[in-house]
Amino acid sequence: MVMPTVAVLAGGLSHERDVSLRSGRRLSAALREQGLTVEEWDTDAGLLDRLRSERPDAAVVALHGGQGENGSVQTVLEMLKVPYVGTSSRGCRRAWDKPTAKAVLSAAGYATPDWVVLPHSTFRELGAQGVLDAIVDHLGLPLILKPDQGGSALGAQVVRDAAELPAAMVGCFAYGDTVLAERLVEGVEVAVAVVERDGEPEALPAVEIVPESGVYDYTSRYTAGLTDFFAPARLPEASAKAVGELAVAAHKLLGLRDISRTDAIVTADGTVQFLEVNSSPGLTETSTVPMAIETAGTSLGAVFTDLVARAIRRSA
Repeated sequence: MVMPTVAVLAGGLSHERDVSLRSGRRLSAALREQGLTVEEWDTDAGLLDRLRSERPDAAVVALHGGQGENGSVQTVLEMLKVPYVGTSSRGCRRAWDKPTAKAVLSAAGYATPDWVVLPHSTFRELGAQGVLDAIVDHLGLPLILKPDQGGSALGAQVVRDAAELPAAMVGCFAYGDTVLAERLVEGVEVAVAVVERDGEPEALPAVEIVPESGVYDYTSRYTAGLTDFFAPARLPEASAKAVGELAVAAHKLLGLRDISRTDAIVTADGTVQFLEVNSSPGLTETSTVPMAIETAGTSLGAVFTDLVARAIRRSA
């Protein structure tokens, strides 16, 4: 049997470049252990020529943020008819925009913290302080501010006092032109990976996230030892089932494919609150998806080897 040649696309020019490179290296090593021929490709100006001249049997998108999750690279792969692992360009666009994902899940009856979305121009044109006061009046405190697009909690700020809002808003706008202000919900934070097997999405065991600082920010995500992870999550059976059902629902409702990760909070009364979904989840040494895969009794290499085979079959 001839094993396929796979191009792992990682790096790029987003704020999450370093994380993407780490994901790409780990995934490449896992696929090589399965016997696949793997090359790690950066997504730079030479990508299109390389895809044409060194056409792989399949690509795996291990990009985080920017064009790797907003559907741009996926569109290029689709135009060049290169099979790839991951969500289609249209599904990526739905998941990439956090308010859109929240609205879709909310419309389907799933709980998600109340939110407002405002562009930078609104603060500039209507007066920043007045808009900030209106946000607090509407949502109350505490809040979490985050860019409406992007990942790895870049730009995310927890605000417990109204005096902290202006600085938090400035920090958020450093990563995007539009801010999502969301009511902060306390509880057990979990990440739930979904993997498609035989065409059906299946939720893997939830991973519980307990950051030392109390906030699962960029540093807590990617610095070993700053966050405790429990896989499976320490949840009652009913809550564990509910978060799995939420993750599968998000995967289906947003039109995701192959693999995704849903982030949620389980409150003290057992309510599961949807936060966001990631169509290209991290695969680093501190990422939750590899933990969930191992807890499910399989390996990163085995899961992605199967997904590569499915991607190739899709294009046949």
